[in-house]
Amino acid sequence: MKDLQEILAIAREIGWGAADILRSYYDGTAKDPNLEVQYKQNEPVTVADVAVSQYILQKLQATLGNEDFAYISEETYQSPSSTQPSAPWVWIIDPLDGTRDFIKKTGDYAVHIALVKQTRPVLAVVAVPEAQKLYYATKGGGTFVETRDRSVPLQVSSGKRVEDLTLVVSRSHRNQRLDHLLQNLPCQNQKSVGSVGCKIATIVEQQADIYISLSGKSAPKDWDIAAPELILTEAGGKFTHFDGTPLQYNTSDINQWGGLLASNGEYHEVLCKEAERILGEFDHS
Repeated sequence: MKDLQEILAIAREIGWGAADILRSYYDGTAKDPNLEVQYKQNEPVTVADVAVSQYILQKLQATLGNEDFAYISEETYQSPSSTQPSAPWVWIIDPLDGTRDFIKKTGDYAVHIALVKQTRPVLAVVAVPEAQKLYYATKGGGTFVETRDRSVPLQVSSGKRVEDLTLVVSRSHRNQRLDHLLQNLPCQNQKSVGSVGCKIATIVEQQADIYISLSGKSAPKDWDIAAPELILTEAGGKFTHFDGTPLQYNTSDINQWGGLLASNGEYHEVLCKEAERILGEFDHS
């Protein structure tokens, strides 16, 4: 198997290629720019999602093969049979995170490519096409952002008071429990951003400090979180369940259930405990 830096170079190149395809659909310059929006389990899917999924899978498999790696993409995912052992190395891909924002033209959409070893990410690429930026990280190697001509290391914010932290929140995935939680946290600054990849990008760019995900009837999936998590943690942040346990990927369940908190790390445990307390009171009221 190639070493991680070689694999990262391949993933970065594919990330830029995927970003170019998405922008061509977004700008209406693709050969057939009609998005043909369909709904799958209440979530929109466009021809752009499918085209980029095919592009990423084909490029990764052509370069890296199927012997060492398994591949999970949102658009091709089939739930595994319980007898099927999970492969030790798995690519987890979201070809278009933030499809609603893509359709609404807010600019907040991203490409997520993560390589997971056993249950934890070791390599991540998050491309944000409209910002013309690509974020990448490897386990123990730090987080970087690259534009077309240079690459710089990133570090999360530090030294703020808890009241001055900014929460990055969804435009579309909102419910009563989440709204109640956000209204009762010690920090009240908010910034609305679509796509988990774009939210985490705002934290590593020091424009925000916290992101919270609460599952309701549905939950975020492995491909929503795996790449952004490593981008955040390698820049010095934390991303855990409210009870502090690490997230696990490539298990028999692709859903990330429960409360998840991503932060610059400074008040992480305090905010996790506070979130549990606020929700506990809400659920018993």
